[in-house]
Amino acid sequence: MIVMARKTKGDVVFDVVVYTLAITVGLLCLYPILHILFASFSDPSRLMAYHGVMLKPLGFTLNGYRLVFKDDRILLGYRNTAVYVGLGTLINMVITIMGAYTLSRRNLYWKKPIMVLITITMFFGGGLIPWFLVVKDLGMFDNLAAMLLPTALNTWNMILMRTAFEGVPKELEEAAEIDGASEYYVLMKIILPLSKAVLAVIFLYYFVGNWNSWFNAMILMPEREKWPLQLYLQEILVQNDSSMSTVGTGGSVVISSVQGTTAYRELVKYCSIVVSTLPVMCIYPFLQKYFVKGVYVGSLKG
Repeated sequence: MIVMARKTKGDVVFDVVVYTLAITVGLLCLYPILHILFASFSDPSRLMAYHGVMLKPLGFTLNGYRLVFKDDRILLGYRNTAVYVGLGTLINMVITIMGAYTLSRRNLYWKKPIMVLITITMFFGGGLIPWFLVVKDLGMFDNLAAMLLPTALNTWNMILMRTAFEGVPKELEEAAEIDGASEYYVLMKIILPLSKAVLAVIFLYYFVGNWNSWFNAMILMPEREKWPLQLYLQEILVQNDSSMSTVGTGGSVVISSVQGTTAYRELVKYCSIVVSTLPVMCIYPFLQKYFVKGVYVGSLKG
């Protein structure tokens, strides 16, 4: 029979403080998301005049989303981003796995000097202009490679994955090697299946990074037809682009005043934020259960 220990007053006070703090921090993190979501469905005139905490949409309208998706730039940006994210994340994962597996081998020659050289790249770089000149001279200017190869490997992610690979019991590898297994077999059948948590975390890091990437496109992609979604949204949000503030023939929104244009411009900004973050918010819940475990495993030295 298990007897539960009675909590003291100190334990009760501690639990109350911890839960109160956790709920408060959770609400502070959740409210900005809800505010943007509610604002994207709100009536633009009421939205402009409203001040304070928003707990529900101010009216209900889909006009903002109609304006967003009527602009061909959004659909073009989604298409380009899907290509960049899909191919980019695949290349990221393949190179990171290969590098992490190589660095996790105990018999690797000059392992420590190699790790020192790799770690140095995390803290020192040649600068933006030399980086741009190198990328351009290698023929990666204004083409698909500009969005894939310069960011093909993240050093920190590779170190996390290497540490996780080193935590796999060596006895399993040795047993496979005795049976004649190749390095490829050991990696694919032993290392990777036992490292699903850290793989999911690194995949999420790369996916989110590629989805939010816009700086490389800004300096390496002069042709607007090749821009990713985030660069179009940066133009809309930062430069206050007004080309999406009206709807032509067949649209359900007519803006005839400067005040109305400003109101719908604000509404479009909120809708654009929702559109750009929705895919990441959809994929994150499926990987969340691996997140804490993967980071924890990858941060411990094996």
